[in-house]
Amino acid sequence: MKVFHCGHCDQLVFFENSACMSCGRTLAYLPDRTEMGTLEPATGHQWRLLSAGKGGQAYRLCLNYSRENVCNWAVAVDDPNPYCRSCRLNRVIPNLSRSGTRQAWARLEAAKRRLIYSLLCLDLPVSGKAEDPQRGLAFDFLADPDPGTPGAVAVPTGHLNGVITINIAEADDAEREKRRLQMHEPYRTLLGHFRHEIGHYYWDRLIGGTARIDQFRRLFGDERQDYGQLLHRHHQQGAPADWAKSFVSAYASAHPWEDWAETWAHYLHITDTLETALQCGLSLQPRRSNEPEWKLEVADVGQRALSFDLIVQRWFPLTYVLNNLNRGMGLPDAYPFVLPTPVLNKLRFVHEVVRGPEPSAPR
Repeated sequence: MKVFHCGHCDQLVFFENSACMSCGRTLAYLPDRTEMGTLEPATGHQWRLLSAGKGGQAYRLCLNYSRENVCNWAVAVDDPNPYCRSCRLNRVIPNLSRSGTRQAWARLEAAKRRLIYSLLCLDLPVSGKAEDPQRGLAFDFLADPDPGTPGAVAVPTGHLNGVITINIAEADDAEREKRRLQMHEPYRTLLGHFRHEIGHYYWDRLIGGTARIDQFRRLFGDERQDYGQLLHRHHQQGAPADWAKSFVSAYASAHPWEDWAETWAHYLHITDTLETALQCGLSLQPRRSNEPEWKLEVADVGQRALSFDLIVQRWFPLTYVLNNLNRGMGLPDAYPFVLPTPVLNKLRFVHEVVRGPEPSAPR
């Protein structure tokens, strides 16, 4: 994540801000410029960049910003879609008449915007079903039925044919922690769910049926194994005792598709956190030579700037700092993972897929 500043008073502002906390000016993220814009009212429902003057580009606030207050992105005035690049991907939103649903939806949208920010920065294809019915992306945000509803079935979070379904219960911290403990997971976040499920989407788009499938199978295994059977076995028996030697998480051992999705999510965790640290100017200058060191040397700190070897070289010192800071606050480790060589090889493959061109046609 980049570091942003108000275009009027230069105050530090954050990706989720809709107004500058210092001067009160209206803010909106502008995906076409990859910046947080400071806006001033123009004619009608239009806004104009404060720094651009009268001749600058005009914008409209996303309809979910101006009407629902669950977004803080803007749309170029010549874009006919009333929704921003993130909100236009929604296919179903939760029933807002139910208590607490609007707050849950706002949390879902905040996590999704971070996801879409990363995907756009990585130059990954992000198109909706309206633009690309066959390969486009859509989100369904659904709630479990009311208790006692005949035939009620809990909404599963998952992906199918480009549609990512998220149970809005995941937006509740207490419920998510309960599920984390039930699943024996060291880490479970709303953003993590989005990153995992989008991994399934990009497997379909960038791996399945392409020349990359052979290398995928060498690293992750044969995805043609019965998915339902292996997932059932995982839920009944758990992960193999030695899973940590080859997988980034216990769940990754369930099936090659889940291994890919977990590894993909982990790659996004790493690249986004690294970009934030680099943009903040973080460096480590230890007092002893045998402690982790990190010298800030790379001028271009965008998400696509670093080689995989440099990503790994920067990542391990950063996790040392993250975990020590959390322990100082009495919190669990921010990064409760170990990356053995097989996992690093899988992450390198994800890196190469992200950096490489989109496959033009199936094999």
